[in-house]
Amino acid sequence: MLAGAAVLLGVSAGQAQAAEVAYATKCVPPSGIGLPDVNGTTKVEITAPATAKVGDTVDVVWKFTQAASKNPDIIDLPANSVQPSGTLKAAGAQTADIAMQGPRENPAIPKGGAMTLSDMKGTLKLTAAGQVTLTPDAYVVNALSTDTKCAPTEAVQPAATITVTAGEGSSGSGSASPSTSPDPSQSQSQSPSASASGTPSTSPSASESGGDNGQTDFTGKVVDIPYTCQSPIGEKKATSPIQINAKKSGGSYDLTVQFKKSVMDSPIDIPAGKVKPTMQIVLGGADEGSVKVEGPLNSEPIPQNDPIEIPDLTGVYKPGATGESTLSPGVLTIEAMGTTTTCTPDSTAVSLTLDTAEQASGASGGSGSSSSSGGSTSTSGGLAETGSGDHGTLKALGLVAGTAILLGGAVFTFMPRRRAS
Repeated sequence: MLAGAAVLLGVSAGQAQAAEVAYATKCVPPSGIGLPDVNGTTKVEITAPATAKVGDTVDVVWKFTQAASKNPDIIDLPANSVQPSGTLKAAGAQTADIAMQGPRENPAIPKGGAMTLSDMKGTLKLTAAGQVTLTPDAYVVNALSTDTKCAPTEAVQPAATITVTAGEGSSGSGSASPSTSPDPSQSQSQSPSASASGTPSTSPSASESGGDNGQTDFTGKVVDIPYTCQSPIGEKKATSPIQINAKKSGGSYDLTVQFKKSVMDSPIDIPAGKVKPTMQIVLGGADEGSVKVEGPLNSEPIPQNDPIEIPDLTGVYKPGATGESTLSPGVLTIEAMGTTTTCTPDSTAVSLTLDTAEQASGASGGSGSSSSSGGSTSTSGGLAETGSGDHGTLKALGLVAGTAILLGGAVFTFMPRRRAS
């Protein structure tokens, strides 16, 4: 009798109730990254008032007790980088789609760690007397400017029921009007905006030439290079203004590559020491091959939405031929937060021309000629190889120890900013 009384008291007027349901879920990673759809199980707890009156607006809470999968072994997700949104179905005496959304609040989630999603909240205005059931439906996980869309693949059981009584002036009829809340499946993120002035260069630039007359400093022209960038979340186009300068040192040249403008805004807070740029300078004219230049790691943290500045890239060019040799921007590689983005020029232009004298073991015919495809960087444009010889890197990482990926596209993307036409 005491237990029965406790149950009755637990659902007395206005008191909140909570119930958990589990349902099979299919999650679709962002398009263009080469990962398969994910099938997992979502566990949700819905909290809502046990009783209310017609005309009341009630608060509803959606709590993830288990996400569909763990964070993949691709990248550590920083704190406060993941935001969920979803739809809760009201049925019975009243039908409505309730837009639910949680804050972008989460602890740091390591590679392979359990996904931790914030509680989502929404409201429902009650319009009819009777039993109103609340059932979780599709949801979206936004992380690092990418959306993973998840939806039930089976009928989901109601997770909570509100007993609605007729209020003063209410007819108590079963009519109801659907919620007009916006569709929460739309992305809640704002992708980094990208723009830069200028127009692409369509012809090779002339430069100071001269191993003659004792000249030691050579300044190249700024050339706009259109890139196709392959990152772990897909392929995009961008254009960057680049200048190559040289200083003669004996028979070799100290090279400096400069990016004249910020190339992108950071989609997340990036700690110091996490961004490393490299580039292959393509040799032409009398010489052939390529020269690797690289920049230092970022010395300061980069706040979310702040411009990411590429520092000067430096390296040494040892000529492998005598004559007029040209230097043009080539493959750009950015390593950041455990991921790699590879940008390949759609076309290139000469920034600097030098009168060179052949040096022993110089670039022509040497190891430099084999590195024009990007040197030691990943040829797949993704992460380091994982041993899957007949699949791309991302596919090899798509399932880790049989664990489905919820956030297959939740990886840092570094690509140059598109220049305005």
